[in-house]
Amino acid sequence: MTAPAPGPPAEPVPDPGTGISVRLAFFYGAVFALIGIHLPFWPVWLAAKGLGATEIGALIAAGVGVKVVFNPLIAHIADRRGQRRGIMLALAVAGLAAFSLFGVTDGFWALLLVTVMFFAVWSPIMPLGESLTMLSQRRDSTSPGAGKELDYGRIRLWGSLSFMATAVGAGYVLAGRDPDIIYWAILSGLAVTVTIIWALPATAVPARTGKRLAALEVLRDRPFCLFITAAALIQASHAVYYGFGTLNWKAQGYSENVIGWLWAEGVAAEIILFAFGARLIRRFGPVRLIALGGLAGALRWSVTGASDGLLVLIAMQALHGFTFGATHLGAIYFIARRMPQALSASAQSLYSAIVMGLALGAASLTAGKLYALYGSGAYQAMALLAAAGGGAALMLMKRR
Repeated sequence: MTAPAPGPPAEPVPDPGTGISVRLAFFYGAVFALIGIHLPFWPVWLAAKGLGATEIGALIAAGVGVKVVFNPLIAHIADRRGQRRGIMLALAVAGLAAFSLFGVTDGFWALLLVTVMFFAVWSPIMPLGESLTMLSQRRDSTSPGAGKELDYGRIRLWGSLSFMATAVGAGYVLAGRDPDIIYWAILSGLAVTVTIIWALPATAVPARTGKRLAALEVLRDRPFCLFITAAALIQASHAVYYGFGTLNWKAQGYSENVIGWLWAEGVAAEIILFAFGARLIRRFGPVRLIALGGLAGALRWSVTGASDGLLVLIAMQALHGFTFGATHLGAIYFIARRMPQALSASAQSLYSAIVMGLALGAASLTAGKLYALYGSGAYQAMALLAAAGGGAALMLMKRR
């Protein structure tokens, strides 16, 4: 079976305001400022609560795994209504309330419950935001080049810049301080994010009228399923890095400041790739970029797991621009080109649910056990995942 024939898609209803690119850039900046604290340092907060490596891995897995259920359901509602911003705002307010509960919660099972509650409402926000960005296909009328399509990479890179700044800044702030600072920083960032989402453009498309769950229509497309497999394997190969990269580097004797710079360096490479994103898409196409991400991942993780030298780590962190950046950029453009606008939210949410939810959740759960047994040797399993993802992308290239 093939995807529903998109034909000439209905034009999105433009937002009447100005500064669309700026507002979208602020959205990515706010969200990734939170990720810049949460991703590298939340395991440190959990460890201060008395949790072990396996328990931390289980919480990380639960947080990303909940996307599998909630992202497609919320996206189905968004496609049925043809709107994004109002739903995103309601989810952000609920996320702020849920995260505040971490401040009065102790014990693994209680933390697990709050984790599920928070990510159930927080996880759908990013794929809805990605869909909103790709639907807002015009530049801010006040900017140079008005009337041209939005350059996704140039907007998305502000999220990466924000991540880099907060990862480095948090490293300095956390040095020798109470880990509870991590909780308060994230809670404050969530409050700011609510305001920024309120100011997003109200770009909309005609509401979808079909009764079948939109995600099921997307999954009928076989090339889309092969694409999802490739992206899932490559992004899941980051599980050890995301969950235990900071703890592993601390065990190797590196300070919080050095660790913050290592995280930031990887994102700097990502920023450079996004800055040239439109040119790379025109030159290579989405699928070739995904294949490149897989091949780079096989090299990155195999070397990272075998060496703890700082110069080697610096060289391997530069490959993050390919392992994550090229894979993600290719995925966003593949979805935008393959799927009709009436299914855009569901396609983006399936990407998030399967790739960053099911696959990364399963890999994170396994990563906790692997890291507890083998330490940095757990990266070798991640190298195999990335290589398999690159192979799936090469298969998709041949098929297409």
